Amino acid sequence: MDVMKPIASKKLPLGDDWVYETKYDGFRCLLQWEKDSVKLISRKHTDLTANFPEIVAACLTQQPLVEELLPLTIDGELVVLNNAHQANFSLLQQRGRMKNNDRIARASSERPVSFMAFDLLLEAGNSLTGESLEQRKRRLKKLFGGANQLGDLIYLVPFLTDADAAWRKMDHYKGEGLVAKRKTSVYKHAKDHHDWFKIKNWRTITAFLTFYHTKNDYFTAGVFQDGQPVEIGKCKHGLDESEFDALRQLFVTNGTNEPDGYRLPPAVCASIHTLDLVSGEIREPSFHRLLPDMHATDCTAEKMTLDMAMLPETVEATNTEKVFWPSVGITKGDLLAYMREVAPYMLPFLQDKLLTIIRCPDGVEEESFFQKHLPDYAPDFVEGVRRGDRVHLTCNNLDALIWFANHGAIEYHIPFQTANHTQPDEIVFDLDPPGREAFHLAVKAATLLKQLLDNLDLISFVKTSGGKGLQVHIPIPAGSMTYTETGIFTQAIAWTLEQEYPDAFTTERLKEKRAGRLYIDYVQHAKDKTLIAPYSPRKWDDATVATPLFWAEVNDSLAPDMFSIANVIDRVRTNGCPFKTYFTAKQQQPIDKIINMTRE
Repeated sequence: MDVMKPIASKKLPLGDDWVYETKYDGFRCLLQWEKDSVKLISRKHTDLTANFPEIVAACLTQQPLVEELLPLTIDGELVVLNNAHQANFSLLQQRGRMKNNDRIARASSERPVSFMAFDLLLEAGNSLTGESLEQRKRRLKKLFGGANQLGDLIYLVPFLTDADAAWRKMDHYKGEGLVAKRKTSVYKHAKDHHDWFKIKNWRTITAFLTFYHTKNDYFTAGVFQDGQPVEIGKCKHGLDESEFDALRQLFVTNGTNEPDGYRLPPAVCASIHTLDLVSGEIREPSFHRLLPDMHATDCTAEKMTLDMAMLPETVEATNTEKVFWPSVGITKGDLLAYMREVAPYMLPFLQDKLLTIIRCPDGVEEESFFQKHLPDYAPDFVEGVRRGDRVHLTCNNLDALIWFANHGAIEYHIPFQTANHTQPDEIVFDLDPPGREAFHLAVKAATLLKQLLDNLDLISFVKTSGGKGLQVHIPIPAGSMTYTETGIFTQAIAWTLEQEYPDAFTTERLKEKRAGRLYIDYVQHAKDKTLIAPYSPRKWDDATVATPLFWAEVNDSLAPDMFSIANVIDRVRTNGCPFKTYFTAKQQQPIDKIINMTRE
């Protein structure tokens, strides 16, 4: 069966007849699920099953729930998820090329793929292709038991009926684009229809053109990096015929003739659409337009970084060249790009929490100050919560996060409860060694703490503080425990570690009495006290970040300065977010065990 393919479009079709869903950058394939086999078949009819054994295993785990509906054929996208609406095509390509079974098994464990299901073509052996999309999606939702996922790796792609809302949500996560589908459409093969349309979420950069390749009509694009021209890829499509001919003639007439084409020094500029920048090269580039009035010197790697970041239009980025971390040469522009990229991972932890920020408008070596109240000049999208005669800061959306960063906000500190609750929604242990040179004590404390929590069947998460220590988080349902109860629990755990290892750990609050030991700060876990938020930058001179970790990373090779603004985004894209299951873990915690401890 040929899959139904969306037709490329520059505009979203609008109206009540349409639904909109995220377009994922992956391998389109059919999941053919029978009682004695599971197969993944690509849109070109290639069997992908052997390369992605984790999907087969996920199906077999869930098979008892769908046994009566087999055989099934589900249409979807095979992806490596960066976040809920963005996929990592580069990593997926690597998986698709693997031939060695041991490598495949290791990759499927370390960075598993997901199957994003958006259509149901066969149910209990009966074809559904003649039914409307609306009916097929209703059946698919029922197959998932009304939930958004089937097990750990098979997800239901949600849809919205509001085009603007769908685009905003996808764009927040920097997704690839949207697919618009007519509700009444039956399933047709390939592109023999006018019912599905794809609209890509282009990043638009500026670059100069330096070489025309006569064999394939491509132009080499580049930018200046540290004053030197560097190539970022090749581009051919997007211009109309007359523009393309004029550009080609310009190179042929004025360029230096070389074996493969004609070369010009950096002068001709263009804006170029692209989907991503991978290993310094733009992906799926196409010309947007030529820029005859632009100077090539304005096409820089720094500008490309900001263009690729896709900052919200509501915030005008200012002084982006200002150096904020002089020791490592990181600029305000780098900070803005980092905050935009990390927003999908960081914002859920800021949601509805009263915020305290540390601002460094002129960089971390200059004057800094705390801010927790909403200034009069804040735009409407920066929200707050009134407490008495003051309005406290919150950060509930992307625009606000970038606005804070543009005003020099470096650190983001949050309490343990939301603004509308008086009780905590997490328990946190702050493991604070006397200095970075004693970070090994934090590793030891976190490892021992993990063992204690595992013995209680508690799900825990760990992150660097971004300074000199580690912090261990235990998510709990909001309102399930009082601060009195969590205080008894944290004190008991802290005292246990202190008594077992009195030479390494202490609960002594006075620094001068700690004698080089790690401080287990359980007192800080209290109402309206704050802690650095996951993924927040820090004011340390090496631009470190409070970085979520996998527990397997907490070992002797871990260092407090390993993760910074310069590498955290690549880390998350490559390894995934260690806090991905943080919010679902809230409902899975055996809270009764903790509460019983506090009452003994």
